[in-house]
Amino acid sequence: MPKSKKGSPKASPNKGSIDRRAFLKSAAVGAAALAANPTASRAQQIEARNAPPPPLPAEAEIGTPAKLDILTETRSGSDFMVDVIKSLGIEYICSNPGSSFRGLHESIINYGGNKNPEFITCCHEESSAAMAHGYSKIEGKPLAILAHGTVGLQHASMAIYNAWCDRVPIYIIVGNIVDATKRIGAVEWAHSVQDAAVMVRDYVKWDDTPASLPHFAESAVRAYKIAMTPPTLPVLLVADAELQENPIPDNLAVHIPKLGQFTPPEGDSAAIAEAARMLVNAQNPVLLADRLGRTPAGTKNLIDLAEALQAPVISRPGRMNFPSRHPLNQTDRANALIREADVILGLEMSDFWGNVNSFRDQMRRTSETLIKPGTKLISINSDDLYTKSNYQDFDRLPEVDLAIAADGETTLPGLTEAVKRLLTDDKRRAGEARGVQLAKAHQQTLARDREAAAVAWDSSPISTARLCAELWNQIKDRDWSLVSTTPFISNWPQRLWNIDKHYHYIGTQGGYGIGYGAPAAVGAALANRKYGRLSVNIQCDGDLMYAPGVLWTAAHHQIPLLSVMHNNRGYHQEVMQVQIMADRRNRGIDRASIGTTITTPNIEYAKLAQSMGMYGEGPITDPKDLGPALKRALEVVNRGEPAVVDVVTQPR
Repeated sequence: MPKSKKGSPKASPNKGSIDRRAFLKSAAVGAAALAANPTASRAQQIEARNAPPPPLPAEAEIGTPAKLDILTETRSGSDFMVDVIKSLGIEYICSNPGSSFRGLHESIINYGGNKNPEFITCCHEESSAAMAHGYSKIEGKPLAILAHGTVGLQHASMAIYNAWCDRVPIYIIVGNIVDATKRIGAVEWAHSVQDAAVMVRDYVKWDDTPASLPHFAESAVRAYKIAMTPPTLPVLLVADAELQENPIPDNLAVHIPKLGQFTPPEGDSAAIAEAARMLVNAQNPVLLADRLGRTPAGTKNLIDLAEALQAPVISRPGRMNFPSRHPLNQTDRANALIREADVILGLEMSDFWGNVNSFRDQMRRTSETLIKPGTKLISINSDDLYTKSNYQDFDRLPEVDLAIAADGETTLPGLTEAVKRLLTDDKRRAGEARGVQLAKAHQQTLARDREAAAVAWDSSPISTARLCAELWNQIKDRDWSLVSTTPFISNWPQRLWNIDKHYHYIGTQGGYGIGYGAPAAVGAALANRKYGRLSVNIQCDGDLMYAPGVLWTAAHHQIPLLSVMHNNRGYHQEVMQVQIMADRRNRGIDRASIGTTITTPNIEYAKLAQSMGMYGEGPITDPKDLGPALKRALEVVNRGEPAVVDVVTQPR
């Protein structure tokens, strides 16, 4: 077939050609009529199917040209979209397949060679978004997800909200058919929408619906910059099906804008100088950190500031902010130190108010301050640069004395230098004395935690402390990464393990939405794979049942990950909530298991894993069997495969 100057195929009707669809339609009409007639005899139906085609129309006999459908093309809009995505350095696209982005799907795997980005097949859109969430917290940049129309974005919405609350950048592309005249049948109508982004607009930082390929290119680059500028958050683009599937017009000039370099916002120099003055003059400064550890630099910068001041650090579970074995890590002594503090610096705190106040959950909810009169509060938080109103993830308003609207990680080096300039010999000596006392308290805390871990050591169900201790014994000499959250297991890893690298702990799920754990762990393990790190997931049982299909994704894509089930056979948070209500009403707590436990029957997670094509062992109920089982599973992970060990555990 002849081509145009830029490679697009042209129609070349021959003399005597006719409309192909009209011809096939007329040829089939007789047989279709008989087939639809239930009273037609078997012989009549066979005769109809074998009948010769009807004569050609008269126009064909006289050589009148007719229409010929163009069924192929060589350069489509989605090919250019893939070029744009490649320019952003996006390594993977996680997706459950959907027809509204079939053009992009085909371009990724064929035109793009299924590399940078590589298509990661997921069994649910919520898993796609949660994988992106976990990946970003390891890699420090987003991967992309594709979501199919209305229903795909609805499925993904919970995981997108988690990422929003956790201030994590993910890159969402939604397929849609805007032109109503191009929708084929009821399915496309039900899956198309006038404004695709509206259902998640309250919890994405920016969205756009490009109307042309140049528009897509500009918006794609803009979205990436917006997502990566603190506060880092999800962004969304709508890719119209017509824009994806139609050939690129010969006369259309397409261009990919340069991404360029961009820097996070740093705090005002005068405000930094004032914060340094307040900290240096304090008798008992305290550093609070939550979502500070956005990249490895966040941890290093906090160590530098803490050591310059010899100030205690309280690290909240939002990120790996500070080494667990560092003598200035005083997380377990948080309330006592906050009560003694005269200056408190909050760094990227998701709930500053909740850390300096106590709250009583009784019939009449009350609160009281933890800080003494005159204590000064300083906040460095990128959230001050961007806040929305509908979703209330911003918590109570802290009454701070100095609020610096900036990225904490980027601002800390300047603050540390300002502190060092103000330190006199007397201030240094006072800091050193304070550091000695803090180091002694830290060692006492470690000893208490080890004693507490020994309680119920030989019990069955297995204690969470023993689970974490046995796991630490197997991984401590490896380059490891804990890719799951820890509050559900009493934060035993922070209390028993030596956590000192950014990727050693990726933090909590942000919005506390269940169903995050398993897919986020797989996404983080995907990011860790190229570094050869051992990814470890302490997996809650109820969380896995939200989207167990992610186990298949890990097996199919050979993502090495050790998942150790924290199988307490229940939604224990909700067990406790029902107990609170029953106790408050003097009704006893013996029925609190109704509606909150996962028993009768018990779920066999090892068999579930095996059904997905991966190694599974358990349930482990005898603590003496736990260490050998973990060792066998690690041998599988060392081969580059995922494995699950089902451990029946105590509640927390």
